[in-house]
Amino acid sequence: MKIELENNKVFFENQGTKKEIHPFWLRERVNGETFVDKETQQRLFDPTELEKNIKIDTLNLSNEYLEITFNDGTHTKLAIQDILKEYSNINDVKHIKRIKWDSSLKNLNNFEFNENFFDEADMYKALISFYQYGFVIFKKVPTKNNFIVHFANSIGSIRRTNFGEFFNVKSKPNPNDLAYTSLPLAPHTDNPYRNPVPCIQILHCIENKVSGGLSTLVDGFTVTEQLKKDFPDYYKILTKIKVRFQFIDQSVVLEDWAEMIQLSKSGEFKQVRFSPRLDFVPLMDKEKLDLFYSARKKISELYNSDNYRIEFKLQPGDLLMMDNYRLLHGRTNYDVNEGNRFLQGCYIDYDSTEGKLKHLKRKFNL
Repeated sequence: MKIELENNKVFFENQGTKKEIHPFWLRERVNGETFVDKETQQRLFDPTELEKNIKIDTLNLSNEYLEITFNDGTHTKLAIQDILKEYSNINDVKHIKRIKWDSSLKNLNNFEFNENFFDEADMYKALISFYQYGFVIFKKVPTKNNFIVHFANSIGSIRRTNFGEFFNVKSKPNPNDLAYTSLPLAPHTDNPYRNPVPCIQILHCIENKVSGGLSTLVDGFTVTEQLKKDFPDYYKILTKIKVRFQFIDQSVVLEDWAEMIQLSKSGEFKQVRFSPRLDFVPLMDKEKLDLFYSARKKISELYNSDNYRIEFKLQPGDLLMMDNYRLLHGRTNYDVNEGNRFLQGCYIDYDSTEGKLKHLKRKFNL
């Protein structure tokens, strides 16, 4: 990729394709203290108030900078690297390649926490690993004073739900969710009935004195890609049919309609929603329902297969952060008579981890 000048115009050349950069686009990016606030990096001018017919009067290109004078008298000096970054979107987390995994995964992406961890290079590495694998485990995270709130808010901001700012996961009488029992939980995604679904779930182990209660994870990305390859008709109908997900307790009714496999506009994997205790399939033609039920059964078999599930025991101080759009999680059953199993949980959204990742990338010039 490179910048070229021709006939008082600026061109962007990439792999043999050359396109002109609009003069107004360059005018919007003028810098210097007259045009951009140094602290906030926000514009000190409104580009919608500029004359539409912006043209370039003079140009000068060096190895590192592009100097431009516009027909409204404005002069600026733009870093070539900054222009190329915008065209390549190299800071976009979507460019972090997902790594598919199954039950053979041995590296559980462990990072040891310390009091300065939020602003260290290891946090950057942990977040990269999170986007690659869909989860990361932080070891030795303080367990007192609801530290999960501080942790989440040090990355971004907690997404509050009807379960509260954070919630305590342990067996209790009269629960409004099966998570608050000692029963086993099959692989599922959380909150499929919300719009939007919370992107990231954090679970912090405070106490774990039982022999059971193992945490389980399944990579929904790996499973759906396998389904697409082996059972294309099943894959197709699960990406097309919207089902109703519903949660009801004494104080709230939450519902949303969505596909079990949601794709981006370009047809790429975006999100899975799977919670068989909470889904309601719409009334359709019998033939279409036959195919849908077969597809749902097959993907459930894959999600619950030993071939894709990993199991591990969270120790006190372990904090699991997982992508709720990509991963399914669950647990094995346990006996409450053996002792306490106590986790704390909360949710944050992608802008939390994306913003932190970009900040650390800038800080360490990575």
